[in-house]
Amino acid sequence: MRAIEHLIEEESVIKKARMVGNVEDVPMPVLVDVAASDVEGSENNQVCKTSVEEENNKRIEEVSAALSLADANTEKLPSLALEKNNEASSVTSAAVTSRDEIKQVIVSNPSVSRRRKLLVLDLNGLLADIVSPLAHCKPDINIGRRAIFKRPFCEEFLKFCFDKFEVGIWSSRKKNNVDRITEFLLGDMKRKLLFCWDMSYCASTTLGSLENRHKHVVFKDLNQLWEKHDPRLPWQKGDYNETNTVLLDDSPYKALLNPPYTAIFPHSYSHHNKSDTSLGNGGDLRLHLERLVEAENVQDFIKNNPFGQEAITEASETWEFYREATRMHTHIRI
Repeated sequence: MRAIEHLIEEESVIKKARMVGNVEDVPMPVLVDVAASDVEGSENNQVCKTSVEEENNKRIEEVSAALSLADANTEKLPSLALEKNNEASSVTSAAVTSRDEIKQVIVSNPSVSRRRKLLVLDLNGLLADIVSPLAHCKPDINIGRRAIFKRPFCEEFLKFCFDKFEVGIWSSRKKNNVDRITEFLLGDMKRKLLFCWDMSYCASTTLGSLENRHKHVVFKDLNQLWEKHDPRLPWQKGDYNETNTVLLDDSPYKALLNPPYTAIFPHSYSHHNKSDTSLGNGGDLRLHLERLVEAENVQDFIKNNPFGQEAITEASETWEFYREATRMHTHIRI
């Protein structure tokens, strides 16, 4: 019986040692030898010895099974916890590295953190020549009883614009025609436009223009963009202003409601000019805009780098006519 009691005591010690992770320091008992020493010296106790040995063997099997199960569980759980900790550590480390890399890019390249300038493009005279149908000349397409001649390098120029600026279209033509012409000229790039405005967004007058008395004078008031008069515009009020917006139009009078030096007036494109390269790589307009991209302030750049047609000012011959037009204008959309 002493052997059995000793066995139970040893088993209890082993279990406690396993629980604290020090099982390696506890020697495994030679249970059979202990039992044998207790019954040694008497042949009459052979039956008792056999019974004790069987009991010992049974206990050994039970203890071994219990210890094996404990080993499996104790080894598995810390492993899983370690894996989760390692994964969390990796994610955290990656996030920190990513933030540091982004910060470094912005610090080393200040232009990355600056908002891209807003470029407002006209259609007729800039990207195409839109005229009445001609019997002797075939256009690229006819839209709304008008012949459309796409300007050379138009597609390449548009790709450049979308790459360097935020871009919108503003034409003084009717919406239906503007949509169709824009679709033809831009194709899949049309989806990149921040807006596509037509004549209904212009400030109108009842005064016939000097070029065509059947065509009323209209203005493109950039304040409508800056003040976000149309809630669908994809920016916040105040994001754009006279320092980071430029109107590109071949009709200088259309910019008369705007602050000075917020527009560039290239000379009008004519389909008769077969050698036109202004929009191409190395073309005069393209080079001018490449310099504008790097400028800190649109107004300062335009003032110090004149290009194309001059703006209409008090010194212009047509000043009195257009001053009267600005006094009688009305906004169709508010």
